[in-house]
Amino acid sequence: MTTCLVIGATGFIGGQIARAAAKRGWQVRALRRRPGAVGAIGDVAVEWWAGDLTDGATAVRQAHRTGPELVEGRASLIGAMAGCDVVFHAAGAYPHGARRLAQEVKAAEAQIRTVLDAFAAAGAGRLVYTSSFTTIGPPGEPGRLADERDPYLPGSAQEAYHEAKWAMEVAALQSGLPVVALCPTAVFGPGDVHLSVSQILLLAAKGRIPVYVDAVFNIVDSRDVALAHLAAAEQGRLGERYLIGGHNVTLLDGLALTARLAHAAPPRFRLHPRVLDAIAALPIRGLGHLRTMRLWQPFNNAKAVRELGLAPRPLERTIGDALAWFKTMGYL
Repeated sequence: MTTCLVIGATGFIGGQIARAAAKRGWQVRALRRRPGAVGAIGDVAVEWWAGDLTDGATAVRQAHRTGPELVEGRASLIGAMAGCDVVFHAAGAYPHGARRLAQEVKAAEAQIRTVLDAFAAAGAGRLVYTSSFTTIGPPGEPGRLADERDPYLPGSAQEAYHEAKWAMEVAALQSGLPVVALCPTAVFGPGDVHLSVSQILLLAAKGRIPVYVDAVFNIVDSRDVALAHLAAAEQGRLGERYLIGGHNVTLLDGLALTARLAHAAPPRFRLHPRVLDAIAALPIRGLGHLRTMRLWQPFNNAKAVRELGLAPRPLERTIGDALAWFKTMGYL
């Protein structure tokens, strides 16, 4: 029987990985920082482990502020990883903004080093690291969609999330350890208990997005992302990264589909790019996604389809199942 550890099991992608692994019959260890936290997998048979991704000194400082339940970082990770065939790291840093960009990137690098050091010390089988589509840059040649061959250009976004995700992915893949990196696109579907990315779906389902901008992006189902992680654990090539994408759609089409399924009013007014730029330039926290919309692009998922058996389910099912889950949770 395969034994795995899911770091980030109380989150969106990590929760779906834990659910898919348990359904396959794997022995699933689920890492959490605080006792009692179950995310969206309270109904899944997992073995909960307490742990933290910070380095030891940071964890000790945090324990003085938050209580003794916070377990020291590296040692807790080594214990949780010991004896595991695969470790899924789906809890990478999630910084936003540009005011403390250098500090945020430094903290993200320290976090991934803690995980990598613990992984090496524990002697686990392989590490499947959840990165991001933001580490994929523009296509290197004209006439094709962007894919794994295209690296992010450091500094091009000037946003902490992009810079941190790139730094963490590079550290993981250049560590010399048995690592496979997955780069999911915009993930929607059931299980986003913290509404980390699904807030836009809720707003659209409530008819609260009257405007749109001309943009194309890629949507992938959370359950398909989880299955891709399991495939990467079994057959992904070490040292490689895989773009886990589903459907290239315009922002208008995605919002309109969500509104239609929720019987809400769709967006009606196109926002001129100059107006968007003016809004994004405002010194307001939380506008990072607006500032980086110029980097949105369609993607080619052929490598993951070919090597990991990625089979994206229909977009309408993804959005419909997400809305149904929101209703069950009382969000909608």
